Amino acid sequence: MDIDWAAIGDSVAWGDVLAIAIIIVAALVGIWLARRAIGLAVQSLIAQRIDADESLMTSADLQRRMQTLQTLASRLATVVIALIALLMILSKFQVDIGPAIAGFGVLGIAIGFGAQTLVRDWLSGIFIVLENQYSVGDVVSIAGVDGVVEGFSLRRTVLRNLDGTVHNVPNGQIVVASNMTRGWARVNLDVSVAYDTDIDRASAVIDRIGQELQADPDWGKKVIEAPKVMRVNALGDSAVALKVLGQVLPAQQWAVAGEIRKRILAAFAREGIEIPFPHQVLISRPAATGPTQPDAQPGTRPESEG
Repeated sequence: MDIDWAAIGDSVAWGDVLAIAIIIVAALVGIWLARRAIGLAVQSLIAQRIDADESLMTSADLQRRMQTLQTLASRLATVVIALIALLMILSKFQVDIGPAIAGFGVLGIAIGFGAQTLVRDWLSGIFIVLENQYSVGDVVSIAGVDGVVEGFSLRRTVLRNLDGTVHNVPNGQIVVASNMTRGWARVNLDVSVAYDTDIDRASAVIDRIGQELQADPDWGKKVIEAPKVMRVNALGDSAVALKVLGQVLPAQQWAVAGEIRKRILAAFAREGIEIPFPHQVLISRPAATGPTQPDAQPGTRPESEG
């Protein structure tokens, strides 16, 4: 498409300049209004979702969901409004925008055939947002990678694992998304005791530790349901495993589990409850005794006496 810039300059009148300025101002105001409306709409939708699900989503969770949805929707609205404004400005310069619109159509077809992976990533990102699978700040496991979601777009998700390594995961590769910080979390421990231990006594000690943890001024704010022994979970080779479960706030299960382990170790030492370790039994057999014959050479027979 050849553009005669000289002819365009001659054809532009002050009225067109004013119209272009109005288009630009209207676009900026439209972007600002769209962002405001999107923020209010997203907050209202999430609040309705919380009421409908009756979940334990905290205000921090709500803020993260709102920030993720608002950022993505605002970017999309900005691109659409800016594109419309650009086409309107080109029309004021007597530029035929028909070929441009047709070009966008051809570009869309090219993307559909030549960038299928990119389109798949975008579609997956849209469904992640619509279904509220996770958002920035959540601890998730996706595409074989565990970590905290540090960034999210329609194309990819950015995770940082415990080692501090940053992983960029294309959304199209996410088949199963496991969110470990949604609503509430659970402490899930197996505590081993020796076979000669009084199971009821050991269970009472663990239950008391869970109640003390919930009553603690610092740790109690993280505990929803005090951890306690639920059952005898396994009979191992050298120990009896007690299953300990408790409900805590999202992302607090690891810290609470570590504190419980520390308190159980100290309490068992005071109460004389043994935490066993695998034993090995060595059987020593005496060496065989008796007369031995000298080794015979291959192919020979022992000589007879006399």
